[in-house]
Amino acid sequence: MASLSEFIGALGRYDFLQSALITAIMVGVMSGIIGSFIILRGMSLMGDAISHAVLPGVAVAYMFGFNLLIGASVFGILAALLIGFVASHSKIKTDTSIGVVFSAFYALGFILISMVESSTNLHHILFGNILAVSDNDIMTTAVVLGIVIMFVVTFYKELLVISFDETFGRTYGLPVQVFHYALMLVLTLVTVSALQTVGIILVVAMLITPAATAFLWTNNLKVMLVLASILGAISASVGLYLSYTLNWASGPAIVLVAATMFLISFIVSPKQAFLKWPSKKAVK
Repeated sequence: MASLSEFIGALGRYDFLQSALITAIMVGVMSGIIGSFIILRGMSLMGDAISHAVLPGVAVAYMFGFNLLIGASVFGILAALLIGFVASHSKIKTDTSIGVVFSAFYALGFILISMVESSTNLHHILFGNILAVSDNDIMTTAVVLGIVIMFVVTFYKELLVISFDETFGRTYGLPVQVFHYALMLVLTLVTVSALQTVGIILVVAMLITPAATAFLWTNNLKVMLVLASILGAISASVGLYLSYTLNWASGPAIVLVAATMFLISFIVSPKQAFLKWPSKKAVK
């Protein structure tokens, strides 16, 4: 296993490693930000659905040679609309409609990708290949990160209200459905930008785990957003280090680091109270 100093030295020598680190950090930050709203709204399963439902959009983009973001965004929003339509026009519950729609989209995408691409490329789409990011991938990720930050900063108050009390948001006159589908669109963009780092299968872990870890430490949304971003960036950086030095797949390495930080937080965070912390009265 290479030492940290050797890894830092490799960063200075190899452009591909620099590109991988920059991209991984940006994905970690945006995943932490959007993931915070996903878990606060109880939409973790929807995040899983969208991350799998974009696969046919990626396949269609490959087949016709246009930007992956366009194809994936169309299918991501289509999946969200279908899930809402099925849930509101049938007697089945939302979680069941999510399972039906995302599994159908995922199967369709798998077949389409298998028809037009080699198994190696399919493997990279499913599990990520961060060491092969291109300049276009970096630019795309940077644009998506900018969109995420602008979306949250511009509509922070509205997102805060509907994340904690959607009924109050409707009473207050907020277009809750508009913000819901706007969040789904941004979630789709984040999912596509994370294809190279963790892949479709593991992207939901990056969306949920850093945000869930941050949630264990604070009740303040702003603090949670910052902390989730930092944890996402740390997970990406340490995961890339492990991927490079131990020859692990980049996606699983990043996710394992994030899961380890969640486990530690689950045990030691005062909010979780898994371990007994001294009360303020006992501290002199």
